[in-house]
Amino acid sequence: MPAAPDFPPAPDKIQIRRALISVSDKTGLVEAARTLADMGVELVSTGGTRKAIADAGLAVKDISELTGFPEMMDGRVKTLHPIVHGGLLGVRDAPEHKAAMDAHGIGAIDLVYVNLYPFESTVASGADYETAVENIDIGGPAMIRSAAKNHGYVAVCTEPADLQEVLDALKAAGATSFELRKRLAARAYARTAAYDAAISGWFAAQLGDDAPRRMSIAGELAQTMRYGENPHQKAAFYRFPNPRTGVATARQLQGKELSYNNINDTDAAFELIAEFAPEAGPACAIIKHANPCGVATGASLKEAYERALACDPTSAFGGIVALNSKLDAATAEQVLEVFTEVVIAPDADEDAVALFRKKKNVRLLVTGGLPDPLQPGVTFKSVSGGFLVQSRDDARLAPADLKVVTKRAPTDAEVRDMLFAFTVAKHVKSNAIVYAKAGQTLGVGAGQMNRKDSARIAALRAADFGLDLTGSACASEAFFPFADGLIQAADAGCTAVIQPGGSVRDEEVIAAADERGLAMVFTGVRVFRH
Repeated sequence: MPAAPDFPPAPDKIQIRRALISVSDKTGLVEAARTLADMGVELVSTGGTRKAIADAGLAVKDISELTGFPEMMDGRVKTLHPIVHGGLLGVRDAPEHKAAMDAHGIGAIDLVYVNLYPFESTVASGADYETAVENIDIGGPAMIRSAAKNHGYVAVCTEPADLQEVLDALKAAGATSFELRKRLAARAYARTAAYDAAISGWFAAQLGDDAPRRMSIAGELAQTMRYGENPHQKAAFYRFPNPRTGVATARQLQGKELSYNNINDTDAAFELIAEFAPEAGPACAIIKHANPCGVATGASLKEAYERALACDPTSAFGGIVALNSKLDAATAEQVLEVFTEVVIAPDADEDAVALFRKKKNVRLLVTGGLPDPLQPGVTFKSVSGGFLVQSRDDARLAPADLKVVTKRAPTDAEVRDMLFAFTVAKHVKSNAIVYAKAGQTLGVGAGQMNRKDSARIAALRAADFGLDLTGSACASEAFFPFADGLIQAADAGCTAVIQPGGSVRDEEVIAAADERGLAMVFTGVRVFRH
């Protein structure tokens, strides 16, 4: 690796005499350029950026006036030149660098303000392959990286907020400090890393490569938090470029700042409720510690909430409420009768919002819609020394997907109940058992080390709240390894069972179901959630 050269220490204060500006997002450009010009800074720019500055009546040099070369190859080559990069990388106080700059007429560039071609938004718009490739910036990242490397002498900005910090420093002290330039350099490298991550991720998708040799994850800071899962842990929330509809895109209408656990649980709630299309009718999910306390449909949103609450009103205390359609005042009134941490819905009417204002600490989030549960994507899970990646669980079942394995076939009502229960079980921590009937969960058993205990706990919870499991459907998100879990469910009153199948003891489990007159179907699909 290159040895560190014997450079003199970088000075603390650097005056800005020349600035190179080239931006695709021109928000605040003219105002910032005018401020720099008023401070006597020479402005150098390219293409549309130069035109916008010049049209505002400000003196600005075209980059070709520095390099002596015209912009060429449809704009692909304009800043990739020794005059530009020498001006960015030259160590002003190093005699050899200074001599080279003098010999070749390379002037120092003290400030770079570059934001990149909009690759991420171009891809998100559904642009074709050629358009996406054309929006891969080359000169921009090169200038950013050069300026960031030489942060001892150069201030580098990649977004308006960065430039504002520089302008504030110039107004206050007439110069940038080394500490500021170091912070800006760190942000600049993070920006180019995120940009490259977006490009490499897009290429992997184009090639259908689910496991590329290297994978980068990039996010933008959305929120710092007082603490993480526990008070002794530090935490922050990052948003992906072009995120999936949900917590990351939600608008908070009121309430306290969201905590780490709030965001985690609200995401679980909204992903579950997204399984229920609004056109199929109102639905509500109540979540506690990322597990559903109750899920239900109803003739109205208010009824859906009341039926979901009935499944486990004790656990719902301090929970998360997710709704699949616009929150109305009648539903809001019912929700606010129980202490609730967060309510998330596609929208909320004015009367509902007014009711929430009376409970100023309750967080109300609106998302503008529901995510498509079939939308492709990946999920990440950190492990010590690395992370796991898998495709999003988009398993969905229809009646035609079910294989009847018992002597008795289920009725149409039982099929509906089984599919509802299995949809909910997909969002319950394994091992999971869900009892449901008529579009309502009656008992949920989550996260147990064996399936029999999950079946027993779900039945006990139903009994605690006076819910009759007679004639209910029972969903198991993975196969029954022994007949004991199924027998537990049958003894609780269920008459129909839905499970993936695939156990070496399937015949034993089927025989136990037949003995008790149950209808049982296999899905062939497992929906573990750890």
